[in-house]
Amino acid sequence: MERIIELIIDEENEFSGIEAISVVENPAIEEDFVALKEHKEIKLAEVDKEKRILMGAALIPNKKIFRSGEEEDYYIFFSEETVRKASELFLMNGNQNNSTLEHNIELEGMSVVESWIIEDEKRDKSRKYDFDLPIGTWMVSMKVNNDEIWNQVKAGEIKGFSIEGYFADKMDGPKESISESFCSECLDELNAEYDLLEAIELLSEDVELESYGGYPESASNNAKLGIKRNKELGNKCATLVGKTRARQLERKEKFTLPTLKRIYSYLSRAAEYYNPSKPEACGTISYLLWGGKSMLNWTKSKLKGLEELEDVNPCQEGYEMVGFKNKNGRKVPNCVPKQ
Repeated sequence: MERIIELIIDEENEFSGIEAISVVENPAIEEDFVALKEHKEIKLAEVDKEKRILMGAALIPNKKIFRSGEEEDYYIFFSEETVRKASELFLMNGNQNNSTLEHNIELEGMSVVESWIIEDEKRDKSRKYDFDLPIGTWMVSMKVNNDEIWNQVKAGEIKGFSIEGYFADKMDGPKESISESFCSECLDELNAEYDLLEAIELLSEDVELESYGGYPESASNNAKLGIKRNKELGNKCATLVGKTRARQLERKEKFTLPTLKRIYSYLSRAAEYYNPSKPEACGTISYLLWGGKSMLNWTKSKLKGLEELEDVNPCQEGYEMVGFKNKNGRKVPNCVPKQ
């Protein structure tokens, strides 16, 4: 008998929902998109210029999607309510510019410019482009200002959309997570490494450096949640540096550029230990203490604006990052030994 699991939005989890839309060759929902071009008509000095817009289904309600588990294979599905809620959160959280290639490589120049739920079988816009999809389907149109991706679309190498995000199991089903024993061992090593980096900076810092603030309220809220959960567990999770970082975020303190780099580097590496289905796991709590995904996104944007992002290596010494990889449903740095 096949196992079917409904995935839902966890209202209490900030990260629950869709984080990005990936363009892929074989979409799990088995629906290709169409590449839209302008009609051949004269518009000022521009004649027959391509719009470079992709339209397709991001999520289809009640459609079984196959998943291969460690112990057994199973199917997942999303209800109409979850599909609608996910589509709303995607835009509310400002994720319309988040896109990847095959869930692995982060892309630039990709933006969702239209998002809607099919509500009419005959008059919906999707029917104009020969989509025969059920009521409740989440449709998106994506603008492609990325020459390499657009060439792959025209070559037929990219055929559809696939979502990336965090959902909770409504039923007790397989958990795609890292075991707590493995997480604890690796996390201790990671925390020790950043304790050392913090200590070295405190010893060497003899000049006043400019500080930066203005990170989102959600980063402070994540730190507060991490403090609360850690206190309930007797403060057994994280080191002094992690606990201090959380208090700084709680007080909305500013951070120097070296500290911002360390925060970004730590969160990039610690993301693989974060497991929303295990709120009491030290990996989850430590990630929240440092500000969680909100702080990761903010520091990345800030460092990019300061043209300092390329100088940050989220991998351990002797390794370098080559894009991202998908591990247990999360994007983490793909670290390889330096040549």
